[in-house]
Parts: sequence; structure tokens; C-alpha cells
Amino acid sequence: MKIIITGSLGNVAKPLAQQLIAEGHDITVISSNESKKSEIESLGAKASIGSITDLDFLVESFENADAAFLMTPPNMGGANIVENTINAGKNYAEAISKTGVKKVVMLSSIGVESPVENGPIKGLHFIEKFYNELENTNVTFLRAGYFYINFFNDIPLVQNAGIIGANYPENARVPLVHHIDIAKAAAEELVKNSEGKNIRYIVSDVRPASDFAKVFGTAIGKPELPWIEFKDEDSLNGMLQAGLPQEMAELYTEMGRGVRTGIVQKDFIEHGSLVDGEIKLEEFAKEFASKF
Repeated sequence: MKIIITGSLGNVAKPLAQQLIAEGHDITVISSNESKKSEIESLGAKASIGSITDLDFLVESFENADAAFLMTPPNMGGANIVENTINAGKNYAEAISKTGVKKVVMLSSIGVESPVENGPIKGLHFIEKFYNELENTNVTFLRAGYFYINFFNDIPLVQNAGIIGANYPENARVPLVHHIDIAKAAAEELVKNSEGKNIRYIVSDVRPASDFAKVFGTAIGKPELPWIEFKDEDSLNGMLQAGLPQEMAELYTEMGRGVRTGIVQKDFIEHGSLVDGEIKLEEFAKEFASKF
């Protein structure tokens, strides 16, 4: 199959491209970064270099493709993040419609059914609606858990303050995912015969927040590492002090509040809480320890 992969050579896109190339598919990777061209080609893929905000570029890139893996960057420009994310998704939808690509796999998220109280996820809420309206395209919405690799952002807090935490309590159960499990699921869905619009959750583990402290603490030789529930204001200020842009810090604070109130986990629970990823928290903790 001729398959388009967006997301450059990011955490999901690179292993996805490698797997599909190994399976013998004709892969084109879209990147906005000219310097990625030779690395993309060294994998055995074609490189299509341009901006996903450029509809003409997307139409040209999607022409004659059988399938496309579509993801929007988590931080579109540092300001107007949700709006920019929605506009990128709208561009993808228009390009798919114009080129008649028959199969799309969208990287979405748990919590996507809510348009509020889920931070950066709310942009994906509207993008799913755009893809649902594509008339002649089969779409799989790959709703992923909270990325394990986001915990790397907590390393300075653990190192400097000897704590780990967020603005939700230790008994909040959080669906988690490893990016390798996402890539495997996306590869399956891209080549599968499926009709219409389908939802698939990709979650590797579901754990209470207290386990994050326990498992990471054990992995780094600090078994007494405590989980601390922050107030929203303290959570926001901590992210700002760590150098996160104001708007992104506000969105992440909102997402944490959504975990605390259960809005982010709600649609995952209602769809049966299926965990079909392989990489558990304890295995990821080895990666956390190596970064630590």
C-alpha cells in the first residue's frame, strides 16, 4: 500500500514508518523540517517536506495514497494552540476529501468526547468531527492514553524537590500508553480492512497516581518518593517556572483538573476500559531511570 505518515520522525511516526517499511509498504513521511529529509530517506521512505498549514502541499502529498496516518503536533506555535490544532486538522480533512484517500488513522486521545475541561485534548474533539464528516473515507480514531514519556518532564521536580505530583490525587486512575504500542496499533489499523468510522483505544496500563511515585521511586533508588497533589494555581506556577509557555501551562493545568474530576477518563471507561498495549508502567520505569 501507498501510505502517508504525518508527524515527521517523532516518537510515534518513526517506529510506525519502520514497521510499515519492513512489511513492504510504500511510505511517504511528511515533515516540516528540511534537515529530516536524509534521515527519512535512509529509513527507506520518501520525504515530503512542507507545512501542514499549507493545504496545497498536503493535497500534493496525499495524491494517489491508499491510506494516511494523521496526527497534529501537541504544541502548534506556542499561542492559539487549540485553534491552530483545529485548523491543522481541518486542512488534513480538506486534503483527504480532495484526494479521495480511502483510509485514515487519526491519532486521537482519551477524553476527546468532551469539548471542555481537557486542556489540549479539546482540539482533537473538533478534529474527530471533521473526519466523521468525510463521506468516502474509512476512519479509525486511535484514542491514546497519557503518554509515558510526558513523565520525563517531572524529572527536574524529582531531582530538585524529592517529590512527584500533579493537580490530581493519588487515587486518580490514569490510562497510560507507550508510543511504541501506539505505533503498532496504528500499523495494524492502516492495513486492516475496516468500513466506516471506528474507535480504537490504545492504552498500555491503567494505574493510580500513587503508583507513579512508587514505581518511578523504586526504579531510581528513592522508594519513599511521595505523590503530592498540587492546587491548580501551584501546578500552573510550577510549569511556568519550569519554562513552559503560559498558554500551554494553562492547558495542562486544565487537563490535570479533568483527570481529577474524571472528565478525561470518562469516555475510556464508558467504552469498556480496554487495555491492549503491552508495555506496562514497570517497564517504562527503566526508561525513566535511564533519563534520570
